[in-house]
Amino acid sequence: MKKLVLTIAVLGISIGAFAQGQPMGFGIKAGVNFPKYNFSGDNSSVETGTSTNFHVTAFLDAPIFTDYLYVQPGISLQGKGAKFAEGSFLGRDYEWTQNTMWLEVPVNIVAKAPTGQVGHLFVGAGPYLAFGLSGKDKVSGDNGSIESDFKFGNDEDLKGLDFGLNFIAGYQLTSGLMIHGGYGLGLTNLTPDGGGDTKQTNRVWTVGLGFAL
Repeated sequence: MKKLVLTIAVLGISIGAFAQGQPMGFGIKAGVNFPKYNFSGDNSSVETGTSTNFHVTAFLDAPIFTDYLYVQPGISLQGKGAKFAEGSFLGRDYEWTQNTMWLEVPVNIVAKAPTGQVGHLFVGAGPYLAFGLSGKDKVSGDNGSIESDFKFGNDEDLKGLDFGLNFIAGYQLTSGLMIHGGYGLGLTNLTPDGGGDTKQTNRVWTVGLGFAL
């Protein structure tokens, strides 16, 4: 994992070299997340239901080599988690969800395609490194809800360091207003040490609005 941190740091330093003498922009975007977990092992996999959360991201927008290819490092608050179960018990509805909050550092390479004078389409991908901040389990039903906190750590409820890939796409108007969507593919096994052979990873669909300068 130290190599991953070093790699992202090198990418950040490289931005200055690539973008030297070229104008850099920045932006902010926010929206809704639809996260879930993937559990895999023994040549099979299963996914939980999706819960609902949010994200807020600030990013730089630096052109590299041409006006159509950009690197976008950023910092982001990403709400993740899953819906584990829902149904009815003794005639009462219930739902069990888990919500987690991560501090994420993405570095995306983005291609932009102008569409006349209106704006441009964009599509991109890149790695991210995320640090677990907080988490809650929640069981809700007709009579209210019960919440319990859990801890991040190798020997706790969930590992607190995640590495994965982001895929993004959207449309940006010449005014700077953008609509965007994406998918986060977690690659790190979040199962704590001693948790067995099952691999647990994050999966997140996102959609939202943003503004870039």
